[in-house]
Amino acid sequence: MADSGRRVAIITGASYGLGQATAAALARDGCDVVVTDLNAADLKKTIGRIEAAGGKGLGLALDVRVPASIDKGFDEALAHFGRLDVLVNNAAVPLTKPAVDIAPEEWANVININVTGAFLVAQAFARRLIKAGRKGRIVNLASTFSVIGVPRVSAYGTSKAAMAGMTRHLAVEWAPHGIAVNAVAPGAVATKLRAAVLTDPTFRDTMIEKIPAKRFGEPEDMAEAIAYLASPRAEYVNGHMLLVDGGLTIA
Repeated sequence: MADSGRRVAIITGASYGLGQATAAALARDGCDVVVTDLNAADLKKTIGRIEAAGGKGLGLALDVRVPASIDKGFDEALAHFGRLDVLVNNAAVPLTKPAVDIAPEEWANVININVTGAFLVAQAFARRLIKAGRKGRIVNLASTFSVIGVPRVSAYGTSKAAMAGMTRHLAVEWAPHGIAVNAVAPGAVATKLRAAVLTDPTFRDTMIEKIPAKRFGEPEDMAEAIAYLASPRAEYVNGHMLLVDGGLTIA
């Protein structure tokens, strides 16, 4: 497909929740959007939201753990839309478990997907933009766990702290190529992954008490922050991690 002139974003892990809300927000802002997940069939609702927001969507199967899968996905995206401008590194897996009980394979799975996978996707994106001489923007998904310690999330929290560090290093290295790298760090967000714990009244009430805004975040709250960092409005923002947590980390 020929380059239409519209900006094109690619979002990993976009079948529901934050990734899906971000796809709709970017489409509303004038982007066509490539969305990926392990199973492309799971992306139908996301594609619907992209189209309802005025964009064109493309759903692709992509495994962030497999370089060949990443390359295939990027090549298909470029063949379809003719360009890439934005990457949202959203794919991740949670793990809530006491640190003393985490098995080596559980730790490795979280790091492989949340850190190594994110790096490989960013690397594939940057390689293609640098080769084409194009500017671009990367938004990584970090977490409030990047900056605060919480029991039972040591593997996930460590992976998100790594994402914050990766953001700074890549921002410095790729700035000369016109590629800005930033991160959004969500707080407690009402997503499918958190549905079980958020229905626990004790946990819910304890968390709400800690959040000055006195509510959980919605995927759309995070999507708006991501859309800003992905846009020309954030032209001079680079290497920044934007906390979107209702004030949790300063309370």
